Amino acid sequence: MSGAELIFTAPATLSTRHIAETEEAKGVQENAKAGKKRGAVAKNARKGKESKPGKSVVTGENFLSPAKEKKDIHQ
Repeated sequence: MSGAELIFTAPATLSTRHIAETEEAKGVQENAKAGKKRGAVAKNARKGKESKPGKSVVTGENFLSPAKEKKDIHQ
């Protein structure tokens, strides 16, 4: 990950926790809703940062290519 990606990941994770705690989220569905709200907060912050220099925060540095077919080890 790039430095900018790391910088934007930490506050996004923290805001997810705060939203979940504030809404007293219980279970996967409620926590997923908190995550969606956090996604909007993180997206707005990223878009704001990208608008000034015109450079994307997201890079391909951590891109993983699709996995090759798995071999059957029981043959």
